[in-house]
Amino acid sequence: MKPLIAGNWKMNGTAASGREFDLMTSGYDADLQARCDLLVCPPATLLGAFRMRAGGTGVRLGGQDCHVKPCGAHTGDISAEMLRDAGAEFVIVGHSERRSDHGESDPVVKAKAMAARRAGLVAVLCIGETAEERRGGRTLAVIVDQLEGSLPDEATPETLVVAYEPVWAIGSGLTPTVDDVAEVHDLIRGKLVDRYGAAIGDRIRILYGGSVKPSNAAELLAVENVDGALVGGASLTAADFLAIAAAAPRG
Repeated sequence: MKPLIAGNWKMNGTAASGREFDLMTSGYDADLQARCDLLVCPPATLLGAFRMRAGGTGVRLGGQDCHVKPCGAHTGDISAEMLRDAGAEFVIVGHSERRSDHGESDPVVKAKAMAARRAGLVAVLCIGETAEERRGGRTLAVIVDQLEGSLPDEATPETLVVAYEPVWAIGSGLTPTVDDVAEVHDLIRGKLVDRYGAAIGDRIRILYGGSVKPSNAAELLAVENVDGALVGGASLTAADFLAIAAAAPRG
């Protein structure tokens, strides 16, 4: 399947960031377009402007979170429908920073993934273990629990992407070994097949995230069942983000 290279800008970016985004769109040339899908998830404040800048370039846009309901008295929240209206095609749900900073549980993440489908967005559903859980040898058990609690009832390769982000690796400069990544991604693949059947589960993209950078991207993207990357800090700079995209193996 075609790899997906997704950039999560988190709480970074103002109108001036349009210049960096322009470098990404202009650098996403025919070779890269043939190699991978490119997704940028900026703050919601930039989605409308970036939609105009991205027109015709092939770069996709996504949101970083959504409310479970389509509208209502929820001050400060943004619905999946609003993201879609602003130009998003994807939305990240269940990122570890949402789980930790806002106390989002697996059932809430599941509801958000289902809201994304309702609005016609692709949910990028994040799972991953903390440092404490990893030290306790609970990585695989945590992944299974999060998958069972967070996966939507229905999914297709066109409506769901799963992203494995070991919490301890995000922004730390540390990454699991290639064998560790392979073990977790193999487990995720098996659970997706169990949940949705082989025809669907074998085709849902599984991304790796957690300190992905140009220097380690090729090694990580070569791992079996790693179908792309969810990139944090390195996605803020066009040169780094495009270098990661260029490391994606040709299909």
